[in-house]
Amino acid sequence: MTTAKSIRKTVSAVLARTTVVDIHTHLFDSALGPLLLWGIDELLTYHYLVAECFRARPDMEYPAFFTMSKSRQADLIWSELFCKRSPISEACRGVLTVLQALGLDPNEASLAAYRRYFAGQTGRGYVDKVFKLAGISRVYMTNDPLNPEERTAWEKGFKRDPRFLGVLRLDSALMAWPKGAETLKGIGYDVDSSLSGQTLAEVRRYLDDWCRRLDARYMAISLPPSFRYPAATHSLTNLMIKAVFPVARERGIPVAMMIGVKKLVNPALGDAGDSVGKADIATLEQIAGDFPDNRFLATYLSRENMHELCVAARKFKNITPFGCWWFLNNPSLIREITAMRLELLGLSFIPQHSDARVLDQLIYKWIHSRAIIGDVLADKYEDLIRAGRRVTEADITRDIRMLFDGARLQPN
Repeated sequence: MTTAKSIRKTVSAVLARTTVVDIHTHLFDSALGPLLLWGIDELLTYHYLVAECFRARPDMEYPAFFTMSKSRQADLIWSELFCKRSPISEACRGVLTVLQALGLDPNEASLAAYRRYFAGQTGRGYVDKVFKLAGISRVYMTNDPLNPEERTAWEKGFKRDPRFLGVLRLDSALMAWPKGAETLKGIGYDVDSSLSGQTLAEVRRYLDDWCRRLDARYMAISLPPSFRYPAATHSLTNLMIKAVFPVARERGIPVAMMIGVKKLVNPALGDAGDSVGKADIATLEQIAGDFPDNRFLATYLSRENMHELCVAARKFKNITPFGCWWFLNNPSLIREITAMRLELLGLSFIPQHSDARVLDQLIYKWIHSRAIIGDVLADKYEDLIRAGRRVTEADITRDIRMLFDGARLQPN
């Protein structure tokens, strides 16, 4: 039996030996070549650090930065954020955690030694190393068939790494309708700008075709805070309820809705230019109630929405909250959100995903998240012990596997 004095050590040990399933990344099977990003230049030019660099250098014009080569951008970010000041932000600390985990000195004045190290790695071999260091068993990709480079690779076929699971991303097809209709038509689907029965049938065929080709474990879409249901005259809402939800239900897979992103509030920043807005939780509640045979994974970008999401999930068993997304993926907020979910939902949620766009980020995001989630879990087990409940290492192992094994994403 575990005692209150030993609980933190036990939780930490169990977490360290438990491999996790990362249910949302922007990574790719190494067989897809350049689509899988890794290495020091990719780490440093990640858009979180790009935005932070402009905070450090407000005198720098946006075009002056974006016309630089990637290596020059990385050199500038290293100089400004890691050498001229302490790299105290979470995004900066993450880079240091990666370097340390790889056995590299995070105190180098230049990037030369790091570049030599990464030049000696191979795609598949480095995937193996990162997965081991991060304690990852599988990751879910984000797959967009309307990206010509990615579609070509899937159509040609390749030997898949079973650790990389498919997810059909819906944004490019649905968000800017009827622009998506033009692209779908260009790859063989008989759609037009209307939402006629013929068009909706063809959209469903597209979804079904690509779910099958990808062996997609769920479909995902990033939605603005203004998304509403019911809104029968809105094309996005119609596409969701008349195409996405029926196909997901037939295939027995969830729909992941990531809600609250305000796109390009500063277009000059490119990928770093998106912001956050508070959404209306009533939309998710009504969707869950009106489509009880569908399963929904849900996360929000607004801190306030995360509390509302917990309450909604208590009312609708087909809602599973997941992860701490984007601007919420910071230690103080992960701690708060995890504690709130445990208190309101018990173990019936998915505590974290990495949202990694660069392979190396798996290392720091899971090292950091494991530590925080472990502390919160230990707090809760201590509460149980004080209430007279026996807590064993077997109990802790069972609970942690339940949180991190990705079972909630398995097809019906």
